[in-house]
Amino acid sequence: MAVRGWLESLRAAEKTALLQDGRRKVHYLFPDGKEMAEEYDEKTSELLVRKWRVKSALGALGQWQIEVGEPALPAAGSLGPELITESNSNPIFMRKDTKMSFQWRIRNLPYPKDVYSVCVDQKERCVVVRTTNKKYYKKFAIPDLDRYQLPLDDSLLSSAHANCTLVISYQKPKEVLVAESELQKELKKVKTAHSSDGDCKTQ
Repeated sequence: MAVRGWLESLRAAEKTALLQDGRRKVHYLFPDGKEMAEEYDEKTSELLVRKWRVKSALGALGQWQIEVGEPALPAAGSLGPELITESNSNPIFMRKDTKMSFQWRIRNLPYPKDVYSVCVDQKERCVVVRTTNKKYYKKFAIPDLDRYQLPLDDSLLSSAHANCTLVISYQKPKEVLVAESELQKELKKVKTAHSSDGDCKTQ
């Protein structure tokens, strides 16, 4: 079963863990050299960050690619003031899950809530967001469902709009909830270091 397959991949990965600033930070190194870093709330075990890093064909480490959590901010001085001002008004897309749902937030969308359409594209296995005024269009995959090889279900999708932010939620299938519970049990077996400074392999 695909769900078991992904769990076994996580179990087989070399894992290190660090407790820092109220977060449990877990670093996974897979046999193919791919890395995944996750951060969980220490008290609730809620996933706060997930990011990936792969090596290039020449073996060089690439940049971390964020799957869950706040998007990385540009380095100080890399943008002029006029570009920073412009980017602050552009839509900002990020994923921030809850215990029961995968959830995405798109900020800086000032249009009325009735112009938004959110649906599943079964053929491309993605979620599509569009506006009737043709001012915004985006499609994105749900990597978790791809890893578990689970179908996308329109009935699990919902959205809400307030304060210029569109919030899209996809209720986690029971297979995902069970797998996440099993993973948390597995992570408790990983020896966890404690740190009060910023030295962490996952950063």
